[in-house]
Amino acid sequence: MVRKTHRAKNVTASGPYSHAVEADNLIFLSGQTAMNAETGVNLQGDIAEQTKQCFTNLFEVLDSASLTHEDVVKVNVYLTDMNHFSSMNEVYKTYFNEPYPARTCVAVLALPLGAEVEIEMIAKR
Repeated sequence: MVRKTHRAKNVTASGPYSHAVEADNLIFLSGQTAMNAETGVNLQGDIAEQTKQCFTNLFEVLDSASLTHEDVVKVNVYLTDMNHFSSMNEVYKTYFNEPYPARTCVAVLALPLGAEVEIEMIAKR
């Protein structure tokens, strides 16, 4: 099987992975952190700004696959500190409309590149 992949122009990969892989009508977007922005902006300590940059990166990947936030069916959020949950949530809810995609949010010990939040998504064409 040849993988159909999508790559966003202004997003970097911090390892050997594709920004998104398409399987039938599902598109699996790799996790994005604020540190994956091509500008390399260091947003440590500001979870709201990191969350915004995660979505900027993810929506660029969606756009490269000719999709929008309306096509997102599942979101996974990883936080290094659950004390950031409310701040992340305030930003998160500005990117989707009801009915919201399904979502999981979990605490993790650490994330790549010193990020404090990482978000991944699944979209359906």
